[in-house]
Parts: sequence; C-alpha cells; structure tokens
Amino acid sequence: MTSTNDIRRSFLDYFAGQGHKEVASAPLVPFSDPTLMFVNAGMVPFKNSFTGLETPPAPRATSAQKCVRAGGKHNDLDNVGYTARHHTFFEMLGNFSFGDYFKEQAIHHAWTLLTKEWGLDPERLLVTVYHTDDEAFELWKKLTGFADEKIIRIPTKDNFWAMGSDGPCGPCSEIFYDHGDHIWGGPPGSPEEDGDRFVEIWNLVFMQFTQEADEIVGDLPKPSIDTGMGIERVAAVMQGVHDNYDTDTFKALIAASEGLTGVKAEGDRTASHRVIADHLRSTSFLLADGVLPSNEGRGYVLRRIMRRAMRHAHLLGADKPLMHRLVPELVSEMGAAYPELVRGQALIQEVLEREETQFRRTLDKGLRLLDEETGDLGEGGTLPGETAFKLYDTYGFPYDLTEDALRSRGIGVDREGFDAAMAQQKAAARAAWKGSGEAASDEVWFDIAEREGSTEFTGYSSTTGEAAVVAIVKDGAEVDRAAAGDQVIVLTNQTPFYGESGGQTGDAGRIWTPDGLEFAVETTNKPLGRLHAHVGKVIKGEVKVGDAVHLQIDADRRDRIRANHSATHLVHAALRNALGEHVTQKGSLVADDRFRFDFSHPKPLSAEEIADIEAEVNAEIRANEQVSTRLMTPDDAVAAGALALFGEKYGDEVRVLSMGRKPDGSRNFSVELCGGTHVEATGDIGLFHIVSESAVSSGVRRIEALTGDAARRWLLARDEAVKAIASALKTAPDDAAARVTALVEERKRLEKELAEAKRALALGGGGAGPAQAADEDIGGVTFSGQTIEGLDPKELRPLLDEAKSRIGSGIAAICAVNDGKAAFAVAVTDDLIGRFSAVDLVRKGVEALGGKGGGGRPDMAQGGGPDGSQADAAIAAVREALSAG
Repeated sequence: MTSTNDIRRSFLDYFAGQGHKEVASAPLVPFSDPTLMFVNAGMVPFKNSFTGLETPPAPRATSAQKCVRAGGKHNDLDNVGYTARHHTFFEMLGNFSFGDYFKEQAIHHAWTLLTKEWGLDPERLLVTVYHTDDEAFELWKKLTGFADEKIIRIPTKDNFWAMGSDGPCGPCSEIFYDHGDHIWGGPPGSPEEDGDRFVEIWNLVFMQFTQEADEIVGDLPKPSIDTGMGIERVAAVMQGVHDNYDTDTFKALIAASEGLTGVKAEGDRTASHRVIADHLRSTSFLLADGVLPSNEGRGYVLRRIMRRAMRHAHLLGADKPLMHRLVPELVSEMGAAYPELVRGQALIQEVLEREETQFRRTLDKGLRLLDEETGDLGEGGTLPGETAFKLYDTYGFPYDLTEDALRSRGIGVDREGFDAAMAQQKAAARAAWKGSGEAASDEVWFDIAEREGSTEFTGYSSTTGEAAVVAIVKDGAEVDRAAAGDQVIVLTNQTPFYGESGGQTGDAGRIWTPDGLEFAVETTNKPLGRLHAHVGKVIKGEVKVGDAVHLQIDADRRDRIRANHSATHLVHAALRNALGEHVTQKGSLVADDRFRFDFSHPKPLSAEEIADIEAEVNAEIRANEQVSTRLMTPDDAVAAGALALFGEKYGDEVRVLSMGRKPDGSRNFSVELCGGTHVEATGDIGLFHIVSESAVSSGVRRIEALTGDAARRWLLARDEAVKAIASALKTAPDDAAARVTALVEERKRLEKELAEAKRALALGGGGAGPAQAADEDIGGVTFSGQTIEGLDPKELRPLLDEAKSRIGSGIAAICAVNDGKAAFAVAVTDDLIGRFSAVDLVRKGVEALGGKGGGGRPDMAQGGGPDGSQADAAIAAVREALSAG
C-alpha cells in the first residue's frame, strides 16, 4: 500500500526532478490575500506571483499546501463527518509555472505522473476541458488516445477559473477517477454527475487571459499554470478505497479515538469519530500556525471547529477531555512532513485540554436546556429560533452546534427566528449605546461594526500584514475614497496595529500599496472596543473601500511601547512586594518614550523604597525570563493567581500574562490579566529607571519611569550634568556632592550675616542713611516709616516688633524692596488698636504698590505689590491715613 506520506513525497520529488523548486507550505493564515480567512487552495500563497506584484520563487515550483475550508463562502464544516470527501483541513498538491511552460507540458506531466509513475489504470481516468478550449482537447486526445466521449467539454464556469472580477483567468481541465459501476453516479456533465462514482482528483488551470469586470479583455503576456490535487482523494484511489476516511492517516487517527473512548467507529458512531479525526487536524494545524481560539474572526472559527469535535467526543461517552490526547498520534502521522506540529505540540495539547475542559461546562448546560426545549418534538419538528438564540447568547452555544446536535434526531432549527432574535439584540444594543452619552457623530462606528463585525487584531505575532479596506471615515462620515492630503480614518478587516486601550497608546506606521498609495498612520484608536481605526493622512495616491493594502507598523516604536508596558507589570509586582498587597493599579499611560503607573498607597515612597523597587525590577530584567500568554476565563485566571483590575470590565475570555520567576522558582514574579502587547522575554526591556514619584490624589501615588535606551540616555544626561557641575566647581565628579554641600552651608552663613547687618542698619545701628527711620508725630500719634532695599520679607515682622518696643505707643510701617517688587507691613501698638487697624493701613500701602488686598491681625498686617519703585508712596499712604484719622 502507498501511504499518504509516500504519495506526498513522490509528487514533490517528481516535479523537483522536472526542474520545479520545492516550496514549503505557507501558514494557514494567508498573507497574499487579505480577503480570505484561511488559505483554501494551493495557489493562494502564489497569488501575488501570478499577478506580478511579487517575483516568483522560481520559473516553476511545486508544493504540498495546507488548506482549511471552514468559514466564508468555502465552508464545508456542516458536511464533515457525514460524507466521504468533505474536510475542514486538507492538503493540496500542486505544480506551478510562472510564464515558463503551458498547456502541453502541464498535461504531459499530469498524465505521466498518474499513469507511469503511480501506475493508475488509464481506463479508470477521464478528463474535462472548457467547451471552447480546442487546444486542450486535442492535446489530451493526442497524449492519451482517448475517444472523444472520455474528453468531456464542460460549458459552465466550473471549468473556467478566475482570480476575481479583475485579473488573470483561464480554462480548466479536470481529471476524474472512476471508482467503478458498483457505486452510483455518472461522469461530469451527465444527470448523475453528483454521484460518487466519478471523483475529481486533479484540476489543471491554464491562466491564459486577463479580464476586467468579469469580461475578458486580452491575453496574458506570460500564460501560466496552476494545478491542485487533493491528497486525501488521490490517497483513496491509490489505497484502493472509495472513502477518504478509509485512508491510512484517517484510519490511524480514528483508531486512536476508538482506543481512548472504547467505542468502535460503527453505525451511528462512525460520524463522530470522523468529525474528531478531521477537526483534530484543522485545529492542531491552526494552533501551530498561531491562531488561538477567541470570540471573533479566525479565532472564532477555530473555536467552532474545536467545539464541534468536543461535542462528538461527548456523544461517544468520553468522560474527560479527549482531543489533546490524540495530538501525539497526529504528530506521529504528519509531523515529519510538517515540523511545525512537532514544535507546537505542547501548546496544541495545552490549548485543546483547556478549551475542552471549559466547553464541557458550557455543553452540559446547553444540552440540558436543549433536551428540555425539544422533549415534545419528534422527527420533523423545529426548534424555535428564539431558543437557539438563547443557547447562543447565554451559554455560548453556536447555532451550527445546535443544528448539529439535533440532526441525528431529525429536528430542524428555525433559522429565520434565530436571525430575528439576533437583529433584535443588535437593535437593543444600539439603543443602549445611544443612551450612554456618546457623541451623535460617533454613531458611524456603530454602523461600521454592525455591518463589518469586529476588526481582527493580528499584531500579537506580527508587525506587518495585508488587509482589505472596509471603511473610510472623513469628518465623522463614511466616504468611498480619500485622496492625497486628506486627513481620514481607515478601517480594515484585520490589522497588526494595536488600538489605544488599557493605558497603552495606539500604534503608528504606514498603509501602502505597490501602485502608489502611501497613508501615514499617526495613531490607532479602538472605537466601541472592537474596531481598529487607523488615524492619519493620505500622503500620496488614493485609498478606496475594497482596496487590498499592506500594513506596516513602526516596529521600533512598538518595541519601545512593549518594553514600557511589560515594565508596568514588573513595577506592579515589585510595589506589592515592597509595600504590601494593598497596592493595586489605579491607572497607567504606556507611551513609546515613557510610562507612568498610578497605584494605591497612603504616603510618599522613601528614597530607600524607590531604590529597592528599581533594583528588583532590574533584577527581573537581567534574569531574561520568557514572557508567556494564555487564554483563560476571568474566573480561572483569578483562581490561578492573576491580578485583575478592580472595576475593569472583562469578557468571557482574557489574556493572562506571566512574567519572570520568584527567586525560589515557586511561581511567576508577575501574573496579570492584560490585552496589550508585550516583550518576548524580560531582558528585552533592557533597563528600568524611576524618574519621579508623586501624589495624584488622596491615597493614590504615581511613578513615572523610563526603560531601554530612553533610560540609558536620561542617566547619561544626568552623568553629563554632574560632570559639568564638577568642572565648574573645579573638583572631581565623585566629590561634587560634598563640594556643593559645603557651598550651600557657606551661603547660608553669609546670608545670615547679611540679614543681621541689614537688620542692624534698619534699627539705626549702622549709621545715618536712607534705611534709618525717623519718628514723626502725626496728630498726636508717633509714626515710624521706612523703606529698606534688599531686606528679606521674613524680617519685616521682627523689625516691626522691635519698632513697637522702641516707640512704646504708635504705628510702624516698613517696605522691603527686592528685584523690583515690594513687601509691605504695618504694626499698631495695643493702645491704639481701637483707633487704627493694621489691616486697613497695610491695604492703603499695598494699593500704592499696585497690589491688592493684604491681611493679618489688627496689631500686625502684611501685603505686597509688583511696583517696588512706589515704596515711598506706600509709606506716604499710611502717613496720610493717620492724618485723616
């Protein structure tokens, strides 16, 4: 028997021997066609080579390409397990010519491989051609000697391939295998063509023309070849079976499933084992290629596939998670051809076990409700759509799972009722959103989200990508296109750009196309929490809805943001270690040049505490431990020790980030719920330095800090400043602090001596001069008024106290002038307080100085003004008030 692995190797070796470059399978997430959810055909990775956007890997190539059809228009999910040839995952063998050879050689290779190399009976083969392709008809007839009736002309689009409404296109030629007259069915083009007797095993596409708006407009300058052979179908032929599930790979997986469940693949149980085997392949390969289960986009399709298989494991009576225990058998069967399975085995098993454990809880609840609601329904009955929607909305039970669960009982589901309930919920959500206080102009985001769904974020694993433009917003309204100079917001179906959320700033970068579009992304926002809006300006060219575009974030900026974000997690853990478990995050800002972290704590941090926190974080950075991320339910995450932010709203699934290790290795240094982007290892942060610590509000403190090169440059600048200070002081940098301390002490001494000298002068101890007061008698009241240049305002009150003592009874006023401004004070002895108030008198003087107000007590008051040149006028104002009193 020829194994599937032998067939794959033989195919690739044959074409390699015919001058074809062997190209490894591309990941299942397509990079060359953003309109596809998954790679669904062997030519998808070469699409840009065929259109001329990229240089082909060689003039001719061959590959075994992983494919998944489980979403969008290519969705075989519901049929899998119940037919002989439907799969969610399959392999497509192909040979490709990029303007090198054309029809004659392609037909020759196909016939030679099938009949000469693999020894298939020519009598069991027949071919189809497009009804106007006389050239292909004659080539087949010449090579095979077939009678005309075995070269069937097909007039439908089934035998004419096109990449899209615009671009390369051309006729096809399909090769069919006759499994024998014991199986019902007729050849292609006959009334019985839907039967299973004649099975297509290879399709040869002759890219010959170019078209615009679905109309052929000319010949391609370099006609090309694209072929696709489903390995599962040809394996069935070469292993002498009719059913793909009877081939060696599937038999091994089904045998493993039988062994673990103790249930034979017989009768009604056959479909369940087949579903498990097929879905094991698709889920494992998707996980190996970086797709993780989620509630949107590719992750949602992956979860649907997983849950369908897990329900069938439940039907077989598996009393504990099954899928992850089948992974070793899959790796044994396919790991040699696809080493990514070997590399990702641990992750695949972990995710499958976690998902199945979680889903079993959902399944138990959902199936109980389903049994209750269908207890009175017999075969031919219909489950109300409202009930199906309740299962979906309340229990996370997808519609197709409900449909699948009822299939064996002959019960249908009211799809129209389900859709109506879904529409009603959306209408209610819109009404609630409108009442939430959002700006009316922001309703555009709700319209886009309702029409297009959530943006799929691909930026956890990549900094570049391709996408389709789904909306353009200008001045708060949707537009179809934007030209150079326009400031707009561009939304795509998927993006590596992180939208600002959780304190992390949005990504910047560029969106471009090979034909001239250049859009500068200034930042990325996240309207409604599920759209990614690229805010920026069209630099050149034009962007239109429907365009396929390239996206490229500013990777250096992202790296700095990631380092700062990861550092906030280490800071949080270090703060709790140093200060206590009362410390919780109260907010953060993660930018590319700095970050701040707000936390609960009742008092300022000491210099020693700051130093300890900084040292602990840097120790974790130097340890360079890997950073890991897992998807979990919020409850499971908290139970596993993850910190959640109080008051934060989480969905039914969260990303749990684990960083560093405790010194004794007992657990992670930091475990938190976080949806941001992070470094791969703590060493990527480089360096951490706290710049400041301050109060934000009562009981909330703030740390501002730098990481990486920003921290290095900040510390370098401080070092240069110390060197400059040392140079000015004519001392060594290490002695600069002591020298500055000495200078400060010396200055304090000199300032004290100067103050004492000025005070003595003011009291008349320094000889005659303008500062010396001359007592006056004004209406029987002794008045002492004087102006003193350079007097410290702090000395006003002591000087006035001494003046009051000297005059015994009376009023004293002093104006101190410094740097053009004036401080003014008035004192009234106790016996005159009934007649005069120091507050009223000081305000007269302050007004003369160009100031306002002034205050104190009736016996002593003080104020000031901006115009020190009016010091004498201030004294005169008091004198005038006394005269009037």
